[in-house]
Amino acid sequence: MYINTDEKTIHFPHAIKKNTGNDGVIRTVDILAALFALILFSPVMLVVAFLIKLEDPKAPVIFRQERIGQGGKKFFMYKFRSMYTDAEERLSELLAQNEVEGHMFKMKNDPRVTKIGKLIRKLSIDEFPQFVNVLNGDMSMVGPRPPLEREYNNYSNHDKKRLLVKPGCTGLWQVSGRNTLSFEEMIALDLEYIEKRNIFLNIKIMLLTFKEITVFGKGM
Repeated sequence: MYINTDEKTIHFPHAIKKNTGNDGVIRTVDILAALFALILFSPVMLVVAFLIKLEDPKAPVIFRQERIGQGGKKFFMYKFRSMYTDAEERLSELLAQNEVEGHMFKMKNDPRVTKIGKLIRKLSIDEFPQFVNVLNGDMSMVGPRPPLEREYNNYSNHDKKRLLVKPGCTGLWQVSGRNTLSFEEMIALDLEYIEKRNIFLNIKIMLLTFKEITVFGKGM
Protein backbone atom coordinates (compact mmCIF):
# COMPACT_ATOMS: atom_id res chain seq x y z
CA MET A 1 0.00 0.00 0.00
CA TYR A 2 1.31 3.44 -0.97
CA ILE A 3 0.54 6.87 0.44
CA ASN A 4 1.42 9.94 -1.60
CA THR A 5 2.88 13.00 0.09
CA ASP A 6 4.28 16.24 -1.33
CA GLU A 7 7.82 15.01 -0.74
CA LYS A 8 7.74 11.30 -1.51
CA THR A 9 5.70 8.14 -1.73
CA ILE A 10 5.55 6.14 1.48
CA HIS A 11 5.26 2.38 1.28
CA PHE A 12 3.85 0.28 4.12
CA PRO A 13 4.03 -3.27 2.75
CA HIS A 14 3.07 -5.03 5.97
CA ALA A 15 0.67 -2.50 7.47
CA ILE A 16 -2.49 -4.23 6.25
CA LYS A 17 -3.37 -7.41 4.43
CA LYS A 18 -5.39 -6.68 1.31
CA ASN A 19 -8.66 -8.58 1.27
CA THR A 20 -10.73 -7.62 -1.77
CA GLY A 21 -13.57 -9.94 -0.76
CA ASN A 22 -13.79 -8.30 2.64
CA ASP A 23 -13.66 -4.86 1.00
CA GLY A 24 -16.54 -5.80 -1.31
CA VAL A 25 -18.74 -6.94 1.58
CA ILE A 26 -17.90 -3.83 3.61
CA ARG A 27 -18.72 -1.59 0.63
CA THR A 28 -22.08 -3.29 0.13
CA VAL A 29 -22.98 -2.93 3.81
CA ASP A 30 -21.79 0.71 3.73
CA ILE A 31 -24.21 1.53 0.91
CA LEU A 32 -27.14 -0.24 2.57
CA ALA A 33 -26.39 1.29 5.99
CA ALA A 34 -25.99 4.82 4.57
CA LEU A 35 -29.28 4.57 2.64
CA PHE A 36 -31.06 3.22 5.72
CA ALA A 37 -29.62 5.99 7.92
CA LEU A 38 -30.63 8.72 5.45
CA ILE A 39 -34.20 7.39 5.37
CA LEU A 40 -34.38 6.82 9.13
CA PHE A 41 -32.98 10.22 10.09
CA SER A 42 -34.47 12.28 7.25
CA PRO A 43 -37.16 13.88 9.50
CA VAL A 44 -34.46 14.91 12.00
CA MET A 45 -32.25 16.24 9.21
CA LEU A 46 -35.07 18.36 7.80
CA VAL A 47 -35.77 19.89 11.22
CA VAL A 48 -32.07 20.59 11.77
CA ALA A 49 -31.77 22.23 8.35
CA PHE A 50 -34.76 24.46 9.19
CA LEU A 51 -33.29 25.45 12.59
CA ILE A 52 -29.88 26.26 11.10
CA LYS A 53 -31.50 28.47 8.48
CA LEU A 54 -33.74 30.05 11.12
CA GLU A 55 -30.73 31.02 13.25
CA ASP A 56 -28.82 32.51 10.32
CA PRO A 57 -30.89 32.85 7.11
CA LYS A 58 -27.90 34.02 5.03
CA ALA A 59 -25.55 31.18 5.97
CA PRO A 60 -25.49 27.79 4.20
CA VAL A 61 -27.03 24.76 5.90
CA ILE A 62 -24.28 22.40 4.75
CA PHE A 63 -20.63 23.00 5.57
CA ARG A 64 -18.26 21.56 2.97
CA GLN A 65 -14.66 21.08 4.08
CA GLU A 66 -11.67 19.58 2.29
CA ARG A 67 -10.26 16.54 4.11
CA ILE A 68 -7.57 13.95 3.49
CA GLY A 69 -8.85 10.46 2.75
CA GLN A 70 -7.49 7.04 1.89
CA GLY A 71 -3.95 7.15 0.53
CA GLY A 72 -3.70 10.92 0.99
CA LYS A 73 -6.49 11.64 -1.52
CA LYS A 74 -8.33 14.92 -0.96
CA PHE A 75 -12.13 15.06 -0.90
CA PHE A 76 -14.88 17.33 0.38
CA MET A 77 -16.58 16.12 3.56
CA TYR A 78 -20.11 17.31 4.35
CA LYS A 79 -21.50 18.36 7.72
CA PHE A 80 -24.43 20.38 8.98
CA ARG A 81 -23.05 23.83 9.70
CA SER A 82 -22.56 24.09 13.46
CA MET A 83 -20.25 27.11 13.57
CA TYR A 84 -20.43 30.74 12.57
CA THR A 85 -19.34 31.48 9.00
CA ASP A 86 -16.06 33.10 10.13
CA ALA A 87 -15.00 30.03 12.18
CA GLU A 88 -11.94 29.19 10.05
CA GLU A 89 -10.63 32.77 10.25
CA ARG A 90 -10.97 32.75 14.06
CA LEU A 91 -9.21 29.40 14.53
CA SER A 92 -5.71 30.90 14.81
CA GLU A 93 -6.87 32.92 17.84
CA LEU A 94 -7.89 29.72 19.66
CA LEU A 95 -5.08 27.28 18.86
CA ALA A 96 -3.37 28.00 22.19
CA GLN A 97 -6.52 26.72 23.96
CA ASN A 98 -6.50 23.33 22.24
CA GLU A 99 -7.62 20.64 24.73
CA VAL A 100 -6.32 17.63 22.75
CA GLU A 101 -2.67 16.65 22.47
CA GLY A 102 -1.28 16.05 19.00
CA HIS A 103 -2.28 17.22 15.54
CA MET A 104 -5.97 17.90 16.19
CA PHE A 105 -7.95 20.81 17.57
CA LYS A 106 -10.70 20.29 20.15
CA MET A 107 -12.18 22.85 22.51
CA LYS A 108 -15.11 22.05 24.82
CA ASN A 109 -16.57 25.57 24.90
CA ASP A 110 -15.58 26.71 21.43
CA PRO A 111 -16.96 30.26 20.98
CA ARG A 112 -17.31 29.70 17.23
CA VAL A 113 -20.14 27.18 17.73
CA THR A 114 -23.71 28.43 17.14
CA LYS A 115 -26.63 27.79 19.51
CA ILE A 116 -28.12 25.02 17.38
CA GLY A 117 -24.58 23.87 16.67
CA LYS A 118 -24.00 23.02 20.33
CA LEU A 119 -26.96 20.64 20.31
CA ILE A 120 -26.28 18.91 17.01
CA ARG A 121 -22.58 18.51 17.83
CA LYS A 122 -23.41 16.94 21.21
CA LEU A 123 -25.64 14.39 19.48
CA SER A 124 -23.38 14.12 16.39
CA ILE A 125 -26.31 15.08 14.17
CA ASP A 126 -23.93 17.47 12.41
CA GLU A 127 -22.18 14.39 11.00
CA PHE A 128 -25.29 12.94 9.31
CA PRO A 129 -24.60 14.50 5.86
CA GLN A 130 -21.51 12.28 5.70
CA PHE A 131 -23.82 9.42 4.75
CA VAL A 132 -23.71 11.09 1.32
CA ASN A 133 -19.89 10.85 1.42
CA VAL A 134 -20.31 7.13 2.07
CA LEU A 135 -22.59 6.73 -0.94
CA ASN A 136 -20.09 8.70 -3.06
CA GLY A 137 -17.35 6.25 -2.04
CA ASP A 138 -15.09 8.79 -0.32
CA MET A 139 -15.87 7.44 3.16
CA SER A 140 -16.95 4.26 4.88
CA MET A 141 -19.44 3.93 7.71
CA VAL A 142 -16.55 2.82 9.94
CA GLY A 143 -12.92 3.91 9.80
CA PRO A 144 -10.43 6.51 11.01
CA ARG A 145 -11.67 10.08 10.97
CA PRO A 146 -10.33 12.11 7.99
CA PRO A 147 -7.82 14.79 9.00
CA LEU A 148 -7.58 18.34 7.73
CA GLU A 149 -4.65 19.05 5.40
CA ARG A 150 -2.89 21.16 8.06
CA GLU A 151 -3.15 18.21 10.48
CA TYR A 152 -2.02 15.72 7.83
CA ASN A 153 1.04 17.85 7.00
CA ASN A 154 2.26 17.37 10.59
CA TYR A 155 1.79 13.59 10.54
CA SER A 156 4.78 11.29 10.88
CA ASN A 157 5.07 8.29 8.55
CA HIS A 158 3.67 6.20 11.40
CA ASP A 159 0.64 8.50 11.74
CA LYS A 160 -0.05 8.27 8.01
CA LYS A 161 -0.70 4.53 8.33
CA ARG A 162 -4.20 5.41 9.58
CA LEU A 163 -4.97 6.51 6.00
CA LEU A 164 -4.49 3.03 4.56
CA VAL A 165 -8.27 2.53 4.58
CA LYS A 166 -11.19 4.83 3.81
CA PRO A 167 -12.04 7.30 6.57
CA GLY A 168 -15.26 6.61 8.45
CA CYS A 169 -18.28 8.34 9.96
CA THR A 170 -17.46 6.54 13.20
CA GLY A 171 -14.66 4.29 14.38
CA LEU A 172 -13.05 2.28 17.13
CA TRP A 173 -11.69 5.29 19.00
CA GLN A 174 -15.05 7.09 18.89
CA VAL A 175 -16.62 4.25 20.90
CA SER A 176 -13.56 3.89 23.14
CA GLY A 177 -13.32 7.28 24.79
CA ARG A 178 -13.56 9.90 22.07
CA ASN A 179 -12.36 13.29 23.39
CA THR A 180 -10.81 11.73 26.50
CA LEU A 181 -8.14 10.02 24.37
CA SER A 182 -4.81 11.53 23.39
CA PHE A 183 -3.70 11.78 19.76
CA GLU A 184 -1.29 8.85 20.28
CA GLU A 185 -4.10 6.71 21.71
CA MET A 186 -6.31 7.61 18.75
CA ILE A 187 -3.57 6.54 16.32
CA ALA A 188 -3.09 3.27 18.21
CA LEU A 189 -6.82 2.47 18.08
CA ASP A 190 -7.02 3.37 14.38
CA LEU A 191 -4.14 1.02 13.56
CA GLU A 192 -5.68 -1.69 15.74
CA TYR A 193 -8.91 -1.29 13.77
CA ILE A 194 -7.05 -1.56 10.46
CA GLU A 195 -5.36 -4.79 11.56
CA LYS A 196 -8.65 -6.34 12.73
CA ARG A 197 -10.93 -4.76 10.11
CA ASN A 198 -13.80 -6.99 9.01
CA ILE A 199 -17.54 -6.72 8.48
CA PHE A 200 -18.41 -8.11 11.93
CA LEU A 201 -16.23 -5.53 13.69
CA ASN A 202 -17.77 -2.79 11.54
CA ILE A 203 -21.30 -3.85 12.44
CA LYS A 204 -20.37 -3.97 16.13
CA ILE A 205 -18.96 -0.43 16.00
CA MET A 206 -22.02 0.85 14.10
CA LEU A 207 -24.36 -0.67 16.70
CA LEU A 208 -22.33 0.80 19.57
CA THR A 209 -22.41 4.21 17.86
CA PHE A 210 -26.17 3.99 17.30
CA LYS A 211 -26.59 3.12 20.99
CA GLU A 212 -24.45 6.08 22.04
CA ILE A 213 -26.52 8.46 19.91
CA THR A 214 -30.02 7.20 20.60
CA VAL A 215 -29.81 5.86 24.15
CA PHE A 216 -27.19 7.97 25.88
CA GLY A 217 -27.21 11.03 23.63
CA LYS A 218 -23.42 11.17 23.65
CA GLY A 219 -22.91 11.29 19.90
CA MET A 220 -20.20 9.78 17.75
